[in-house]
Amino acid sequence: MATKQSGGKLKWLIIFFAIVVVAAGGIWYFRSGNSDAPQYQTTTVARGDLMQAVTANGTLNPVLNVTVGCQVSGRISKLNVDFNSPVTNGQLIAEIDPRTYQAQVDQARADLANAQANLELQESQAKRSAELFTNKLISGSDYDTAVATRDEGQAMVLIKQASLTNALANLGYCKVYSPVDGTVISRNVDVGQTVAASMSAPVLFQIANDLAKMQIDANVSEADIGSVEEGQNVSFSVDAFPDRKFAGKVKQIRNSPTTVQNVVTYDVVIEVSNPDLKLRPGMTANASLITAERSGVLKIPNAALRFRPPDSANKGTKPAATNATLAAKAGGTNGTAVAANAAPPLTGNEPPEELQRRVGEMRARGEDIPPEIRTKLRELYQSGALQRPAGGFGPGSGGGVGGRGGGGFGSRGSQSSSHTVYVLAADKNSGNPSPQAVSVKTGISDGTSTEIIDGLKEGDNVITGLKFSQSTAALAPAGGASPFGGGGGGGFGGRGGR
Repeated sequence: MATKQSGGKLKWLIIFFAIVVVAAGGIWYFRSGNSDAPQYQTTTVARGDLMQAVTANGTLNPVLNVTVGCQVSGRISKLNVDFNSPVTNGQLIAEIDPRTYQAQVDQARADLANAQANLELQESQAKRSAELFTNKLISGSDYDTAVATRDEGQAMVLIKQASLTNALANLGYCKVYSPVDGTVISRNVDVGQTVAASMSAPVLFQIANDLAKMQIDANVSEADIGSVEEGQNVSFSVDAFPDRKFAGKVKQIRNSPTTVQNVVTYDVVIEVSNPDLKLRPGMTANASLITAERSGVLKIPNAALRFRPPDSANKGTKPAATNATLAAKAGGTNGTAVAANAAPPLTGNEPPEELQRRVGEMRARGEDIPPEIRTKLRELYQSGALQRPAGGFGPGSGGGVGGRGGGGFGSRGSQSSSHTVYVLAADKNSGNPSPQAVSVKTGISDGTSTEIIDGLKEGDNVITGLKFSQSTAALAPAGGASPFGGGGGGGFGGRGGR
């Protein structure tokens, strides 16, 4: 009997503990479910240096590049220089077989001698006719004929003299001289090759005057040309030396436009010093024309300017998951970074029409267009896949790709504009940190960070994105692909949320 009672107590005890465990698990589940409140990724407002620039591509060329040709046809009999040979002004660099032109000179001299002999005879006859006409032994018409024949002889001597001069000039053209001091950068003929001078002179050599002084002919879009001025500093790189930065200065802005696929560009000449001769003619330079610089200014990541808190975050509840609100896992954490806007950031892989529309909407909101997106749009315009909008992307856009600066880093000069950013501050009612909207005035931007003129102080925490716990990540699309194209983000545009 005692055994049955102890067995019953044990059974009820097990049931009781099971109920307690289930209740505790339920409480934990609901509490953990409600703990998925958004976590804000922030960055501290700090001081630093900013450089705003207009980007452009161009070709390195010698300042003075002389094309040397020949004015006569013939066979190349001698070459005195080769590629990279230094030359001086007046140096003999090539010779054309002169035998044909020497024969023409000899013939012209013989013709001239013949004409001079005839002139002497005609002068004697004219003198004799004058004496006979004075004595009235010949008629006036005979005298006039003798005088005219003498004058024709004089004219013929002048004609033959000009022919001899022309023949001597052609003979002289058989020797090709360098017109400047410099270096031969191109040789287009070989010994024994025949060159034919017809409507245009055939090119024999190209001589660069001084390779220690070069220039970049950069193509700058019409949207950026307004912020480019003579004398601005330029930083550029070439593919041959990717880890080295070269310096230059804007020398000239040429007014002649170039239009390709409705894209208008202007030639900006950048003077470059090349003392070590590392830069070679024809290299492609990726130049940044520095339009504004700031030192020790307040700056924030551009992601903070794009951040907008969802309505649910303002109410303190967990936002509804959509295919535009979830992003990839933040590296090294158990959280998942989530975009704060309704649409994912641009990657450049969108359909052309959608990409153009989204850029127009960003311009209308006063947001900066990332440089890679501007470059992608420019490529689409140049290939004809898109037509440039007649009025650009809104007021003040200038019709350029990206509106405010085409190929630059938000190149809009030093004019300030107003934006709204959100700082993380304690709520007056609950005391919990919550986003607070702050109106700020911004200055220049380098494409990653923006200068803050007014509205924030050093040490403020501005929000750059949202991050949710792992349970929210289950609502993300299959594969957890981030609209940012990577998993190291940290919120919308998560450059500053680490």
